[in-house]
Amino acid sequence: MNATVTGLRSVELAVFDLKQSADFYRRVWGLEPIASEGDAVHLRATGREHHAVTLRERPRAALLGVHFEARDRATVDALYAQAKALGANVQSAPAPLESSAGGGYGFRLSTPEGHPLSISSDVARHGDGEDEVSRPTKLTHVVLNSAEVEKQTAFFLDVLGFKWADSTKMMDFIRCCSDHHSVAFARGSGPSLNHMAYEMPSIDGLMRGAGRLKQSGFDIAWGVGRHGPGNNVFSYFVEPNGFVAEYTTEVDQVDDSYVPHDAKWWESLNYWPDRWNMTGPPSTAARYAMSGKLVEDNNERCEQIMARKLGR
Repeated sequence: MNATVTGLRSVELAVFDLKQSADFYRRVWGLEPIASEGDAVHLRATGREHHAVTLRERPRAALLGVHFEARDRATVDALYAQAKALGANVQSAPAPLESSAGGGYGFRLSTPEGHPLSISSDVARHGDGEDEVSRPTKLTHVVLNSAEVEKQTAFFLDVLGFKWADSTKMMDFIRCCSDHHSVAFARGSGPSLNHMAYEMPSIDGLMRGAGRLKQSGFDIAWGVGRHGPGNNVFSYFVEPNGFVAEYTTEVDQVDDSYVPHDAKWWESLNYWPDRWNMTGPPSTAARYAMSGKLVEDNNERCEQIMARKLGR
């Protein structure tokens, strides 16, 4: 039996302004700074995972990593061997993560299209989390844009042991734990980050969190609605760097008895992407941000400003 990852840990982002971004994720999004190192800040949710997001100040905003959990060191080693045997782009052999927040043991690799990933075990965990209804409990899924969805999906199934959950005309959904999906691939120009989703304790918590964002000047980019695949309630926002972040709740919990469905099946139900038929498809502006193009626009603007400052 192949080794598998067992959960989603965190997402790692390059941001333009570390102070501004950390303030957003703390004060507005509801995460708590747990460690800092030089040009980086790590922020936790209310659950046991050491951190849900790492922010690193860089000249260009970008996705730097999607971090996954393995059961133990032996599983990390087995996943590394699997990845090497199947020709994956692996950066280095597994090693102690002494310089990383939470420590642990792991390695980095990338998908065939270039999405950066890491796998680790033995990362420090928190005790019982705080109960705060309007704050996220964990990072629950990440959606990646891809021009080669079938190839990326096969990579996660074959190399990392994910299982197929569902497919629509827009996305493939795959899982590595009881959540309906931990990763999805959106059909696009790729590779880039489509959005990252943080779980809220309840619909009431999601609405309270969304209200906090609205009061802070961040309008809902898409939602509130309830998705087809996963059955989760959603609300999407665009954060200061141009990345799309989602508050979600009530994602379906599934096991190996779950029967995945293809795009034709979901089309026949006529309620994708919103079961409630309240919010409709994402707006042109929301789709633009999810495509990763808004981040690229912001990168270009920052480079132009810097060039003017340097007199180029």
